Amino acid sequence: MTRIFNDPADFADEALAGFCDAHSDLVRQVEGGAVRRSRPATPKVAVITGGGSGHYPAFAGIIGPGFADGAVVGNIFTSPSSQQAYSVAKAANSGAGVVFTYGNYAGDVMNFGMASERLNVEGITTQNVLVTDDIASASLEEIEKRRGIAGDFVVFKVMGAAAEAGLDLDAVVRLGRKANELTRTIGTAFSGCTFPGADQPLFSLPEGQMGLGLGIHGEPGLFDTKLPSAVELGQELVRRVLAETPAASRRLAVILNGLGSTKHEELFVLWRTVAPLLRKAGYTLVMPEVGELVTSLDMAGASLTLTWLDDELEQYWTAPALTPAYRRGAVGFDVASSDTAEDALDATAAADYSSTEASRAYARQCLKALDTTAALLRDSEAMLGDMDAIAGDGDHGRGMVRGSAAAHDAAAVALERGAGAGSLLAAAGDAWADKAGGTSGVLWGAGLRAFGERLGDAETPTPDVLAESVRAFADRIASLGKAEMGDKTMMDALLPFASSLEDRVAAGTDLENAWAAAAADATAAAASTAELRPLKGRARPLAEKSIGTPDPGATSLAMVFAAVGPHFTAVPVPAAATN
Repeated sequence: MTRIFNDPADFADEALAGFCDAHSDLVRQVEGGAVRRSRPATPKVAVITGGGSGHYPAFAGIIGPGFADGAVVGNIFTSPSSQQAYSVAKAANSGAGVVFTYGNYAGDVMNFGMASERLNVEGITTQNVLVTDDIASASLEEIEKRRGIAGDFVVFKVMGAAAEAGLDLDAVVRLGRKANELTRTIGTAFSGCTFPGADQPLFSLPEGQMGLGLGIHGEPGLFDTKLPSAVELGQELVRRVLAETPAASRRLAVILNGLGSTKHEELFVLWRTVAPLLRKAGYTLVMPEVGELVTSLDMAGASLTLTWLDDELEQYWTAPALTPAYRRGAVGFDVASSDTAEDALDATAAADYSSTEASRAYARQCLKALDTTAALLRDSEAMLGDMDAIAGDGDHGRGMVRGSAAAHDAAAVALERGAGAGSLLAAAGDAWADKAGGTSGVLWGAGLRAFGERLGDAETPTPDVLAESVRAFADRIASLGKAEMGDKTMMDALLPFASSLEDRVAAGTDLENAWAAAAADATAAAASTAELRPLKGRARPLAEKSIGTPDPGATSLAMVFAAVGPHFTAVPVPAAATN
């Protein structure tokens, strides 16, 4: 259990601040994460890792010469926002391009992808390298769907060393992808982790059982099995990873990783079985690592990672590194003194809004809708988190609370500055995506921006325009998330809502009743997702466990759309019309 915290909602931010202070000789905090304290003396590729908090020393703990140039730090087990990724990249860039590298999770892919597009438009060449090492999360035939877990460390290390050696962006990216293709990991959990402030772990196991095939976001294993002896566990881990041998190389980088509360002594006992088995299979173990490198808060568990090395990969796996959490060899890299001008990003100029009085009046209704949303999600946080923990990482409720609160605050500021309804919702969407993190955060943020763009700032919306705005919300989310009806996602509630509202508005039903009926359809559709197997998102690897439980994303969306109806459908009458 996580026992040292103040406000649980501030845990990740406070941990990052404390880390940066404790290691101020090597790192400095910037908006969205941390970067190296000292800039390179000459331009080099900036290797930027990232993901949610809760995995220390991944990701900020490996910033330094020979490793990462920066880390983007999201909330606990939650993807950082595209704005965070963009900000860290701007701070770390030294003129030779940027590469984001991270585990293959939908929220990370979306947010780092959007940040990359923005950086490329600005002339900062940016690429992405995804890690897909978890053999338990998808079959070999669908290797591109696999999660990134402790294999992250090897891929990051190779890329960091290659960049430090002066290789160009294309070469660093090529090496990272090669390392990923030759890396395999299997993990097992003995008990779940507990969020700060939570009374119970995200999952529990029966006495004498372990969960094989765990994730690093608090997910349980893909199936439970009897807890074996250390010898039997070592044999099982080695057997499963070697069954996927991807290359003829007889030299291996090996990581026996602890997940958070498995003691080093336990890992050494396990290593006593793992190492001889690998050597007996004909492998030479190259600078193996036994310890905590990619964790999951206080989860009890372990994972085994193997990377099949060629001469090129071995050169960078064994290269020196100097970071807060990981040091290897003697580092002699030249660096320039810290540039204090880089210690803060330029403040974003306040927006100027041009809107009609009618649209500003409707903007006040939109703000009430966001206030209602934030209150509803605060009250529902535990329920949504418990629902998500069945087959996911349990953070859906917390992410929705953070996103909706940020959206409300940004909307209130926009209203004070004279925003119309469209600009207010666009500002709310940007804030939601920035603060919520994760897949649902970026989708809700993008959807709200699309809603606002269609609504505009020129007039009070007609029923047709409001229905079209909802459709824009749905279309934007569909284009980003690539989910369809039946995939067990928020789309299973959103698409029925949008279609129902359009049909009823077209049939002449008054707006209030049309919205209420559409919300009822969405609520029923969300409930029916209990019988579906998830085909997208983090719940997909644990599909069977989710059967019988409605999708949390569909559930929260239906709840929100039902609650905000009275505000969106109460179209104010312009002052001139009352005279």
